Amino acid sequence: MFDQVKKLMELKKQADALKKELEKITIEYNEVRGVKIKLNGAQMFQSIEIEDSWMDPKQKSRFQVELIKAVNMAIKKSQKEAAVQMQKSGGLNIPGLTG
Repeated sequence: MFDQVKKLMELKKQADALKKELEKITIEYNEVRGVKIKLNGAQMFQSIEIEDSWMDPKQKSRFQVELIKAVNMAIKKSQKEAAVQMQKSGGLNIPGLTG
């Protein structure tokens, strides 16, 4: 059983290292007219830029900041729900560690 715990801890360490590497990657998407998006490989939005012609320039900066917050919070909520569903369905089924 100790070997299985050790393997599980090693998997978590590898997952954490992968997440850090993904956070270093920047993806840009600007194929929708008037909108440019930057996010990292961990799917956290870095910026959303909207053309001036789409909205009041006085409100643009604040809107972009709030939009990024909203999108990132929605992603986090989705990830938490996925974790809950995984737990309900048995999560990781590792022989010797689960009932």
